[in-house]
Amino acid sequence: QFQLVESGGGLVQPGGSLRLSCAASGNSLDYYAIGWFRQVPGQEREGVACISASGANTDYADSVKDRFAISKDNAENTVFLQMNSLRPEDTAVYYCAAETSPPRSGYVCSPSAGGDGMDYWGKGTTVTVSS
Repeated sequence: QFQLVESGGGLVQPGGSLRLSCAASGNSLDYYAIGWFRQVPGQEREGVACISASGANTDYADSVKDRFAISKDNAENTVFLQMNSLRPEDTAVYYCAAETSPPRSGYVCSPSAGGDGMDYWGKGTTVTVSS
């Protein structure tokens, strides 16, 4: 059974950094495009960043461009989200999700879709940015 498990969330001061991990099990990430999404209770889910199964293509929400970086490690079967220059408005529960795609495809999900079409979801990790 394919599963995603997020980790790396926590409390950080404004301007700080965190690296989130999304570890996959049950199948290789070569068969999935991966996205990071976030949600504040009572608000709509927001797309943050996406990466293709090949790892060659990425896409970011405008709100995180130049601050966040998504990457994948094939050996570890893990996708990372490096978050720098964090702001209080980045506070949310962060989820990773997978969309089935052809092996090592260059297809990348669009953060603006908000997670529509993703096939598998992790349970989330909480990021709090506060002084």
